[in-house]
Amino acid sequence: MQLLKGKKLLYIITLCGAMIVAQTYAQKEHKEEEPAPQNLKVLPKNTTGDEIHKIMRGYALSLGVRCGFCHERHETGDKPHMDFASDAKPEKDIARGMMHMVDSINHMLDDIGNNKLEHITCVSCHNGNTKPTVSVDSLIKKDHQ
Repeated sequence: MQLLKGKKLLYIITLCGAMIVAQTYAQKEHKEEEPAPQNLKVLPKNTTGDEIHKIMRGYALSLGVRCGFCHERHETGDKPHMDFASDAKPEKDIARGMMHMVDSINHMLDDIGNNKLEHITCVSCHNGNTKPTVSVDSLIKKDHQ
């Protein structure tokens, strides 16, 4: 029994070590800094490319989409190019409006909750979908037995 516990512990330590090595390698792969953002209309103008990347990743996960949902994509050469500064897609303007809305709601929550209420984010309503849950009728139907 003791030998079995020792093997499990060794397996767990080895697995954790492999995960640390993989994470370190993945971080080195993303060694280039993100380019300076352009055409910022809601986020502060001094937001760095790396900060924008993190923020946009959160939005994408919250809506279950990829960059091309809001940003113009151009096929040039072997690989596509995302034109992040372009305002060509209406979804980008909708996203900006939603950012203002979330900020306003969070300020109201601070006012009524004495800064003690949890803030909302995109996922609060979108739950990984492009269309937010706006009514009880929008909820996924469950079989009640």
